[in-house]
Amino acid sequence: MSTLAATAIKENKETVKMLVTAGPHAQKAVGIWLFASAGWVFSMVILGGVTRLTRSGLSMTDWKFTGSLPPLSDEDWAIEFEKYKQSPEFKRVNRGMNIDDFKFIYWMEYAHRMWGRALGIMFALPFSYFMRKGYINLRLGVRLAGLFALGGGQGMIGWWMVKSGLEEPPSEYSQPRVSPYRLAAHLTSAFAIYCGLFWTALSVVMPEPPTESLAWVKGAAKVKRFALPVGILVGITAVSGAFVAGNDAGHAFNTFPKMGDSWIPEDVLSMKPLIRNFFENTSTVQLDHRILATATLASITGLWWSTRKLDLHPAIRSLIGSTVGMAALQVTLGISTLLSYVPVSLGTAHQAGALTLLTFMLLLNHTLRRPSQMLLKSLPAVAKTI
Repeated sequence: MSTLAATAIKENKETVKMLVTAGPHAQKAVGIWLFASAGWVFSMVILGGVTRLTRSGLSMTDWKFTGSLPPLSDEDWAIEFEKYKQSPEFKRVNRGMNIDDFKFIYWMEYAHRMWGRALGIMFALPFSYFMRKGYINLRLGVRLAGLFALGGGQGMIGWWMVKSGLEEPPSEYSQPRVSPYRLAAHLTSAFAIYCGLFWTALSVVMPEPPTESLAWVKGAAKVKRFALPVGILVGITAVSGAFVAGNDAGHAFNTFPKMGDSWIPEDVLSMKPLIRNFFENTSTVQLDHRILATATLASITGLWWSTRKLDLHPAIRSLIGSTVGMAALQVTLGISTLLSYVPVSLGTAHQAGALTLLTFMLLLNHTLRRPSQMLLKSLPAVAKTI
């Protein structure tokens, strides 16, 4: 009996990190589905950025959870256009818009909404199938159910955001726009869903980190101490970008490295209470984003510099180098976007770059995980050289 118990405990330890235990075929199928879902969310973030940058987000003035058919006749289009004419955006910004211009922004917003609903179906059907086949264990099932619920709530967060832009601005000189707080909530939620899906997909297809020696494990542990806080900084910088977008701060101070004629604008602390400046003051929001972006690039470069002489798995070393390159590209995109007065192409690329950089940090932190005890016991002290 004691032998059987010991064997059972040993087998349990062997599978403790396996989220899919129905064999290699099931592991591959679930992994492909999760990576595809994460890719779909990535495309949703890009499409959302294009929708915002083309100022299409306020074109649909109502929302249904299940969605609806688009206008199919001239009469239907006239009705939708009439609804839009009642919005503050039309009255203050787009008064000269014709029906053809309206159709463009309407289709942009409609595509963004329906792409999100299609993701829900694309996620739910395979999820149900894999559950019935027994491919997904309880731990993975609960995690995925939580991500699915968050995805369902994302549509409501999106409408909550849009609704703020359909309200009258506080003064006659203000342009209608969505609340920066709600926009940040919407984008942060999308990033959270993406991170959850991507991390889970990695855990399914790569239950153990790549390592071939105890020396490489020790080196990875040293890198991990710095990689986690740097990853958090990347996430915070991305969220600060949402406040830049929500306040249209990219259209102010289109100079670099100075902000206009000064390093720090005079009105950075002009709002009361003081905390409002960090979320609503155009000058402060842009200054924050510049500081965070610079700190992010410096931190990632410092991570690379501090790990040059460590004994690391080649995959980890390559990943750190790629992350430095992506960080430099992202900062370049940000500066180019600012100096060019936020064109749609560069603005979209900068938003995609933020999520790409976050992807690199997720992959790096996932690769730096500590191996299971069973794998550690089987590793040599030093990796074999050929």
